[in-house]
Amino acid sequence: QVQLVESGGGLVQAGGSLRLSCAASGRTFSNYAMGWFRQLPGVERQFVAVINWSDGSTYYADSVKGRFTISRDNAKNTVYLQMNSLKPDDTAVYYCAGGPPSSYYDTLEEYDSWGQGTQVTVSS
Repeated sequence: QVQLVESGGGLVQAGGSLRLSCAASGRTFSNYAMGWFRQLPGVERQFVAVINWSDGSTYYADSVKGRFTISRDNAKNTVYLQMNSLKPDDTAVYYCAGGPPSSYYDTLEEYDSWGQGTQVTVSS
């Protein structure tokens, strides 16, 4: 069982930056994908970004392209989401997710491990 622990959320003004971290443990990650989703109350979680551990390939939701960057630190088994030029619409609970690499990387069901979530609030 993979354990995922997020950190780094908080309150920031529009135009500011935050970096989220997701520390993973419980397995080897050579053939694994880790992603970020976000969720507002009453709304299904939405895909934000994913990184494949083996080759570092990344994919992003259109709404965050050019503003968010996902990266990994192999030595620390940690994935980061650097969020720049934040907008009030980015306000949500952000969840880290892990699972086998998949072409359907933007689909919730492709992930079998989830973190507890971290709140990001962007004020206008």
